[in-house]
Amino acid sequence: MSGFFVSGVLMKIAKILNNNVVVILDEHGREQVVMGRGLGFQKHIGDTLENDKIEKVFALKSDELVARLGELLSQIPLEVMTTCDRIIEFSRQKLGKLQDSLYITLTDHCHFAIERHKKGVTIRNVLLWEIKRLYPKEFLLGQEAVELIGKRLNVQLAEDEAGFIALHLVTAQLNSEMPEVMHVTRVMQEILQIVKYQLRFEYDEDSLSYQRFVTHLKFFAQRMLSRNVVADDDLTLHAAVKDNYPHAWRCAEKISRHLVTEYQRELTTEEIMFLAIHIERVRKESLKVS
Repeated sequence: MSGFFVSGVLMKIAKILNNNVVVILDEHGREQVVMGRGLGFQKHIGDTLENDKIEKVFALKSDELVARLGELLSQIPLEVMTTCDRIIEFSRQKLGKLQDSLYITLTDHCHFAIERHKKGVTIRNVLLWEIKRLYPKEFLLGQEAVELIGKRLNVQLAEDEAGFIALHLVTAQLNSEMPEVMHVTRVMQEILQIVKYQLRFEYDEDSLSYQRFVTHLKFFAQRMLSRNVVADDDLTLHAAVKDNYPHAWRCAEKISRHLVTEYQRELTTEEIMFLAIHIERVRKESLKVS
């Protein structure tokens, strides 16, 4: 019988969570969660693992995450976890680095979404329109995820769930909590609306300048809500941007006043300058289209 080796060391079972999930200790004495059909069936602590039954090894960096993942996997069907693992895998290929906590948050969400669907309970995603516009890449991945869940688990989730999955992907990129990401999304939408109505143009959502603006707003809103301030730097550059982009600068100042009123956050001149630069780019792009 073949055994499971990590760095040449034969791995033995430290805990059995259910028939499909066990915990091992790696060569550094850290816990790893290992998943596979029948992996823990008729096994005991101290037994070696069989290579041919292993489907996934979760070598997470945080002991707390390992414990939370182990607890979650002990309670959900193996098919749900393997499907979510596949979703995370293809999302990483498209988006790059995603936080390890996504294994827990996304799997937990999908599991409960599937359970709710079976009971006929649907939850409306009030941010669906904003998610489609602000996070198009993540929303497409959310749609792919819903499609995969339909194929592999025979559960047809609504489009709202594609939006929720997209938010989980955004959260994993920003290393934030879900309520914060929803708050960030609201702030982004408010700023986009102010720019649109102040300067009286329609966005070209396929343009590079719009996509850069949205990316800037995503991190700007996160910084603003967490009260991280970008200090003023080159005053001559501020003056140059103000003189050269007067419409965009006035619009950025209007955004600043809105944020003071709604969020009690006053922007530095440096932050106003960066906003003005991005606003000018999308404004110029709109002039080319119109």
